[in-house]
Amino acid sequence: MQVILKETIDTLGEEGDVVKVKDGYARNYLLPKNLAAVATEGNVTVLAKQKAAIEARKKEQRAAAEAMARKLAAAAITIAQRTGDDGKLFGSVTASDIAAKLAEAGIEIDKKKILLDEPIKTLGSRTIPVKVGYQVKADVKVEVVALTAEA
Repeated sequence: MQVILKETIDTLGEEGDVVKVKDGYARNYLLPKNLAAVATEGNVTVLAKQKAAIEARKKEQRAAAEAMARKLAAAAITIAQRTGDDGKLFGSVTASDIAAKLAEAGIEIDKKKILLDEPIKTLGSRTIPVKVGYQVKADVKVEVVALTAEA
């Protein structure tokens, strides 16, 4: 089945693209969630008329994503965690912890966009990739340090 994407979907294509997908995927996911429309002759004609507006929206989204990527690349966050005698953490640093620290720094990002393969369980400095949007990724510098006892 051919459909016209109403939104950019990473695995399929960008907004306004006409793509071929399995019938079940279109009927059960794309169409009910209003992510796509069936590529009928009438819908393709409407798409051609809206092409300029779609391109302007894509350009605006890419500019916003690139601005966020620059902001994230400039950010370096430090997370203090309790540690044992051997330098291992009690618990771990997760994507939620990184998102919370970024929010404290004034950068709002969804924790699902932080591409952390597994939780951080040791001290040290790392570079974590973050999916900013519109096929743009940025790297955030995260340093995990030992929590000092404050009396």
